Amino acid sequence: MKGIGGSLALASLVTMGLLFGMVFVLLLGLVFIMESENPSFGLAIAVVLTILFNAVVFFLSPFLMDLTQRWLYGTRWVSLADIRRQSPEAAQVIEQVCREHKLKQPRLGIIDDQNPTAFTYGSLPDTARLVVSQGLFTYLEDEEVATVYAHELGHIVHWDFALMTLAATLVQVMYLIYVFGQRMSRGGGDNKAKDVAQSLALAAYVFYIVGTYLILYLSRTREYFADHFAAESTGNPNALSRALVKIAYGIVEEGQREKEPSRLMEGTRALGIYDAKSANSTGTAYRVAASPERVGRVFLWDLFNPWGWWMELNSTHPLTGKRVRALSTYAEQLGLTIEFDMGRVVQEGKRLSKHRLYGNFALDILLYTAEPLGLIVGLIVGLLLLPTDWGFLMGAFLGLGAGILVKRSVMYPDFNRAPQSDVLTLMSDPYASPLRGQPVKLDGKLIGRGQAGYSFGSDLKLQDKTGMLFLRYSSRFGPIGNFLFGASQVKDLINTSGSTLGWFRRGIAPWMDLIRYTSGGKTINSYHRFWSLILGVGCILAGIILPMVLPPFSSF
Repeated sequence: MKGIGGSLALASLVTMGLLFGMVFVLLLGLVFIMESENPSFGLAIAVVLTILFNAVVFFLSPFLMDLTQRWLYGTRWVSLADIRRQSPEAAQVIEQVCREHKLKQPRLGIIDDQNPTAFTYGSLPDTARLVVSQGLFTYLEDEEVATVYAHELGHIVHWDFALMTLAATLVQVMYLIYVFGQRMSRGGGDNKAKDVAQSLALAAYVFYIVGTYLILYLSRTREYFADHFAAESTGNPNALSRALVKIAYGIVEEGQREKEPSRLMEGTRALGIYDAKSANSTGTAYRVAASPERVGRVFLWDLFNPWGWWMELNSTHPLTGKRVRALSTYAEQLGLTIEFDMGRVVQEGKRLSKHRLYGNFALDILLYTAEPLGLIVGLIVGLLLLPTDWGFLMGAFLGLGAGILVKRSVMYPDFNRAPQSDVLTLMSDPYASPLRGQPVKLDGKLIGRGQAGYSFGSDLKLQDKTGMLFLRYSSRFGPIGNFLFGASQVKDLINTSGSTLGWFRRGIAPWMDLIRYTSGGKTINSYHRFWSLILGVGCILAGIILPMVLPPFSSF
């Protein structure tokens, strides 16, 4: 326990030290730069008010969250005896952890929803709330439920609430300094002071972006440590591995029963023990095979595909494969038999083609960001090389249009020879990419809409014999067409079976960009390539035409 506590403290101190350092540098710059007392005093007041506001919200948040939880999800508060009736081992773990860590028993809640989840919130350990859904008891065995409770108790013991709130406050201060610097750079007065204020605003914005990613990193790190705490407290890391997989399975199962996505899972995504968006691949594998071997294969993407690392940067939770691997390593250290043989998965991963995984990844990252990259490059080229007054505008539009068209050619390859496949096979592909779409055909049933709580959503959920996949629809008439399609046609399509053609992609969550859905002689067409073509060509034409019709830039 001392080792894991030391590692957690180190990760927390490094993150918080960097955030404090960024804020200190920005404030120090203001002290030495601003000659007028009023702007500095105004900023100081704003920073103090921001900190005070966050402090008030911090201490009131448990009570505000109680009201929100009650209103949105019907949370009911229960006693430890109520938990004991559903999971005796979980009640025992709660008593054990609270006793060993001199922790006040958190307020315990249950939400009557069959989607399995668990989360904790509060401001201080003595005001913590630990809430689970009824689905946790439905899909998990007693020992697995106990490890989930231990995981959430780990967040309380580690003071996660206080740390994350403080980190978020520092990031807000950085953004506040950015806004202040922007305003100062546009105001009157000394040009030198304005230039420095603009530089300060730029630095503050860069620190704000870096700080945001540091918070995400800290959030993922604390999930690992909460997993380790649960494994150490219960002595059963295998049970937590099974719990994570079964939670994913339960989310998929409930998603197939519900026509609308669960508001509970969407609303508590960042708080929950598991990111519902990433449940499809793991849950589908367990649903079909219910064996560690088949489940382990879908972890290949999590562990070895570089896109997994890239996508995880924007996630509050680690990828499931990485969490299970860490728990399996700890099980080995305890001398336990490993149920998810991650050693075998790792060995299989080492045999994957490194060229397919990494050979074009750097290029793919550039292509993935082709639109903003094309805009920036075009703007620079226009400023430096194009002789017209509006050269920068011409370059910006031409670069943006070229970026859109180049990315379009990679994202939407030819689909005339698309092979027949199934959901599990697609999700088990370790080479899948969010950029390079795989043309495939799937046979299945449309079971509901894709957007949570949105009655006019145009996206759909497809279920075949192996699992469920989200279909993204795109009308040739843009957002208005999507709305009209969702309002007038989707309801009649739900519960129909047919053939689907599209481009499969995988990020944190897998999906398919729909090309065509055919059922009973009726065909629904989707136009993802159409709008990228229109936007790309439109930008290029704008870059050519606008400099010709606009008056000289010098006349403004």
